[in-house]
Amino acid sequence: MSSDTRTPVQDASPKETDELQHLFLRPFFLSWTIGIPFCIFKLVFGAAVLREGAGGPLQWAGLLILCWAVSDLCLNVGRNVLDVLHRPATFEYCTLAQLGAFFKLPLVFLAIDTLVTFTIICTMLWTGWIARLTPTETTLWYAATTMNLISLSVVSLYNELRRNRTL
Repeated sequence: MSSDTRTPVQDASPKETDELQHLFLRPFFLSWTIGIPFCIFKLVFGAAVLREGAGGPLQWAGLLILCWAVSDLCLNVGRNVLDVLHRPATFEYCTLAQLGAFFKLPLVFLAIDTLVTFTIICTMLWTGWIARLTPTETTLWYAATTMNLISLSVVSLYNELRRNRTL
């Protein structure tokens, strides 16, 4: 493995960054491939927690998770709309990153949101709740997983090819 940890974006000036790389960095792409899938994971998890905790304290946790997911979804859709209109966003992709902006650490809080979302995915798998999803929830989960993992793989492959100048 190379000791060079720079990405092609760090190596290239803005004029040298090609159109595909530019697409990968746009809020529209990031939101559709990361933000919205993460919102779907949170929504489905919130629904599962609500269902599992019906009538108990978990019910309130489920409602809170659903509100958090809807808030994140609104932020991502807002970022999409502003990007399409070629306007800068004055807000982050998720509520945790928005909170982080208050502390001038939005990327740290965005990383925390990523950790929490991956923990949600693992919780769904290890509790067995994934097997109890409704057909609609299952379809949403599969779509979010597909969009997130395939796009991550494509971007990683593209960046590696570009770094090795074989593209």
